[in-house]
Amino acid sequence: MDWFIEADSVGHKFALMIIAILLFVGIMGAILFGIDKLKKVPTWVVVTGFLGPTLIFVVFGLVYPGLNTIKLSLYDAKSKNFVGLDNYVTAFTQDQFQTVLRNTMLWVILVPILATAIGLIYAVLVDRTRYESLAKTLIFLPMSISLVGASIIWKFVYEYKPNQGNIQQIGLANQILVWLGLEPYQFLLNQPWNTFFLIAVMIWIQAGFAMTVLSAAIKAIPDDITEAARLDGLHGIGMFRFITVPSIRPALVVVITTIAMGTLKVFDIVRTMTGGNFNTSVVAYEFYTQSFRAQQAGLGAALAVILFVLVIPIIVYNVRQLRLSEEIR
Repeated sequence: MDWFIEADSVGHKFALMIIAILLFVGIMGAILFGIDKLKKVPTWVVVTGFLGPTLIFVVFGLVYPGLNTIKLSLYDAKSKNFVGLDNYVTAFTQDQFQTVLRNTMLWVILVPILATAIGLIYAVLVDRTRYESLAKTLIFLPMSISLVGASIIWKFVYEYKPNQGNIQQIGLANQILVWLGLEPYQFLLNQPWNTFFLIAVMIWIQAGFAMTVLSAAIKAIPDDITEAARLDGLHGIGMFRFITVPSIRPALVVVITTIAMGTLKVFDIVRTMTGGNFNTSVVAYEFYTQSFRAQQAGLGAALAVILFVLVIPIIVYNVRQLRLSEEIR
C-alpha cells in the first residue's frame, strides 16, 4: 500500500499514471461491455453506466477541490488557524491586490471587445473576396502558437535599447519609433501602459478565433434575407448594422464570453513577459505567486475563489443567451 501512496521518483509516478489509466480503461470497458450484452435492463442502469463514471470524476476532480479551496481560503498561510474572511479583506483592500484586480478588469473588458470587433470587421471585409482563404489564414495563424511562444515573439517586438551611439534596436516597435525620429520606449516597464501592451498580445491571438467563428456565422445567413434587405435599400453599413449583426448575435455572445473566460485565466503572457512585475500582475498569476512562491496558501486560495466567482456571471449569461436563441428558433 505504501508503494501506491508515496511516489518519490519519476519512474514511480509514471508507473502510477499507467496503472491509473489501465484501471480507468478496464472499468469503463467492463461497464460498456456489460451494458451492451444485457438486453432487458432498466433505463436507469444504462444512464448510470454511462454517466456514473463521469459524475465520479467531476465530483473528485472538480467539486471536491473547489470546496477544499473555499475551505483553505478561510485559514492562514499554513492552513492551520481559522481566520475567517481576513484573506478576502486583504485581497480587496491592499494596494497591491487592488492593482491586480484593476488589471484583471482591464483584461476582461478590453480583450473580448477588441478581439471580437477586429475579428468581426475582418470577417466582413474578406467575406467572399478573391483571396479570402489566404487572408483568413494570416489572421488565424497566431491561434496555432502557444501563449508562451506568442509572448516570446512579442517580447522581442517590444525589446528596448537606449538610443545612444550606433546601438541598433532589436525590437521592431522601437525600431519603427527610431525611424520616425522618436525616442525608444520601454513598453514593458513604463506604467500603466505596459498592461495595455500585454493586452495587445492576447487580442492578437484571439482575433483569429473570433474571425473564424463569426465568418462561419455570416456565411450561414440565408441569402433570401440579404436579398430582401438589398431590395429595401440597405447597403454597406446599414446592411451590417440591421442584418449582419442581429443575425449572428448568438455567435457574438459565444465568442465574447469564451474569450472573456479565457482572459480571466490568463497566466502565460504575464509570466513570460514581465513576471508580474511593474504592476502588471493579474488574479490568475497572483494566485500562483501567493500559493507557490510566497507560501501564502490561504491568500492564494482566496484569490482562486475570487477568480471562480468572476467566471460564474459570464457562464450564466452565456447559458441564458443560448437558451434564448434556441427558444427563438
